[in-house]
Amino acid sequence: MAPKNIEDVDLYAVLDVPITATESEIKKAYRKKALQCHPDKNPDDPKAAETFHALSQALEILTDVSARAAYDKVLRAKAAAKLRHQELDSKRQKLKEDLERREKEAETGKGTCNLTDEQKLAAEIERLQREGSRLLVEEQQRMKAEIQKTMGILKEPVWDSSLNRIKIKWKVDKTDSSNGGYDEATLRRFLKKYGDIVALIMSPKKKGSALVEFATKDASEMALELEKGLPDNPLELKWLNERPVLTTKKKDVTGPSVISDRDYESLVLTKMRQAAERQKLIEEMMKEEQNKS
Repeated sequence: MAPKNIEDVDLYAVLDVPITATESEIKKAYRKKALQCHPDKNPDDPKAAETFHALSQALEILTDVSARAAYDKVLRAKAAAKLRHQELDSKRQKLKEDLERREKEAETGKGTCNLTDEQKLAAEIERLQREGSRLLVEEQQRMKAEIQKTMGILKEPVWDSSLNRIKIKWKVDKTDSSNGGYDEATLRRFLKKYGDIVALIMSPKKKGSALVEFATKDASEMALELEKGLPDNPLELKWLNERPVLTTKKKDVTGPSVISDRDYESLVLTKMRQAAERQKLIEEMMKEEQNKS
């Protein structure tokens, strides 16, 4: 996760925020930059993963109070040391560096209460490695979902009317030529007020039975809940598959195009497909009735 020389990386510069940035400002900067360089959006860039890792590392450390405090202390010390270095001549600089090196070597064997600032920062980063950063995980999951959504990858539940047909039944005597007072036109008159009807099929073999397919979930549910039909011969509506079914499909990100001969061909194919669906619906109804008989 974090390199051993993390104190040599300017995490604030990575996120392009000042050292005084609030946690909210740090998160905002991370989201903006991560969206631009996420590996999923840059599959051909070999450096995308490295850049994204650097952003994640900066977010992880700078949103943890203890780790950020330790990092800031090292950062300030390095800034002050750099200023002092600029004021020293080469000879004094070498003497100073030798002295600091010996002091660090001497500190290595002492207890944790006498750790150097760099060692304290390393300890904080090790703690983050052990504990894991919940905030980082949440941000990365959010980022992935956002990218998938913008790229049209995220799948959403959709209504497929062909999977959610409704069985309609009513009482009728076998010798009743009026089919209990119902025909296709009568059923359409009762049902169309709930929404567009994709298909409505009267049973070709059994009286008192039909199937309806609505274009939307709302229309289907309203019809199931509210429709009673004729007062003297009420309708009974039930899901053919016992309960509504949702499926998924990719978002359609294509826009409208200029009408061409191919579009007219598509309309013809659509009508042929609807006729085939209607025939399939009739066959399914007949098969269902044969299984029950």
